[in-house]
Amino acid sequence: MADSLDMVKLACHGLSEKKAEDIEVIDISEVSVMSDYFILASASNQNQMSALVRSVDEEMTKAGYTLKSQEGNQYSSWILLDYTDIIVHLFTREDREFYSLEKLWQDGKKVEIEIA
Repeated sequence: MADSLDMVKLACHGLSEKKAEDIEVIDISEVSVMSDYFILASASNQNQMSALVRSVDEEMTKAGYTLKSQEGNQYSSWILLDYTDIIVHLFTREDREFYSLEKLWQDGKKVEIEIA
């Protein structure tokens, strides 16, 4: 789990570098077997969405973590990056509000991350 938290910090740093909005981390380890953490962030446009994907993947790859799968592409309004122990959800503002994953996963614990 400590390694998962390190992964979260790296991903959040990558998101912060490209000015992701409303970054939230939810610890789902006690309510799901699919992953330890969800990271949710919003992008203001498609160009920023693509930049967020690249930035997170660069941070994770540098640290030796491999992207297991990606759902969505540069034209999507919701992109999911699955690193097994953490899953990063990137949304347009509208889709984030519509799907409201924070409410769906409210049994998880919100985690505050210091982003350097």
